[in-house]
Amino acid sequence: MSDLEAVAAAQGPGAGSPPEPRHVDKRDKPRSLAGDAWIDLRRSKIFWVASILVAIVLLMALFPTLFTSADPRSCALSRQHAPASGTAFFGYDFQGCDVYAKTIYGARNSIQVGVLATLLSGIIGLIFGLGAGYFGGWVDAFLSRFIDIVLGIPFLLAAIVMAKRLSADPNSNGVMAVTITLGVLGWTTAARIMRSSVIASKNQDYVAAARMLGAGPARLMMRHILPNSVASFIVVLTILLGTNIASEATLSYLGIGLKGNAISWGIAISEAGSYVRTAPGPLIWPSIFLAATVLAFIMLGDAVRDAFDPKLR
Repeated sequence: MSDLEAVAAAQGPGAGSPPEPRHVDKRDKPRSLAGDAWIDLRRSKIFWVASILVAIVLLMALFPTLFTSADPRSCALSRQHAPASGTAFFGYDFQGCDVYAKTIYGARNSIQVGVLATLLSGIIGLIFGLGAGYFGGWVDAFLSRFIDIVLGIPFLLAAIVMAKRLSADPNSNGVMAVTITLGVLGWTTAARIMRSSVIASKNQDYVAAARMLGAGPARLMMRHILPNSVASFIVVLTILLGTNIASEATLSYLGIGLKGNAISWGIAISEAGSYVRTAPGPLIWPSIFLAATVLAFIMLGDAVRDAFDPKLR
């Protein structure tokens, strides 16, 4: 008997066979940051309340006929400031228009402007933040100083000047003018957040390994740095969406936002302000919907931010 056979015999039968595979429970698998964040979000009451409110507002904007069959542009002076009824839940305004129908249809333009302006701000902020954080040096210094210059411009004053200039066409309803104005002026915070996230991510080991394997700057930014830096960026954009909706209502209230035949919460609040003593309903209801929508997006952004922040775990 050889030495190997003697050792095998001493260890007993089955000693030389390969070990049986151990059953791994799915609960033992490591989770990603997004997985941990989703578990926290499912336990958050604020997240669910905000999500339900956002879903309702989005349904109002996309499918207003689900909530009302009335025409918001069908007005009659004979119904001026008529009280609420079974056909008009919120009553009528000074022009005899259905306040409930105008409130429901007003969500479309407000959400449209808010989403488009946020996307424009996100694109600009992504380009500036990613470029400044990745390249560093004089590129970072130049882009950071440009961001500081934009931050130094008074937002409301610049928005009034830009919106008034862009909506000079009498045939325009002001939607694109307000969208471009808010998008061009509202990207600075997102750019700063992206820059900080990129600086933290580009010094990680997986980026250094990809660089040693020959990955170029474009591949490093798009495949390795951006996916690991975009979480906080998306949170900022979610909060910015609510801010843009409020800003559109502010510009429309001042008479330099949406105009013409456009229906907006800001326009409704502006028109009803002169009659608040005799008929407060046309002012109160659009204000409630506007405040609830802005609050819902801000709450959603705060809930997502808390879930993705490891310091709060």
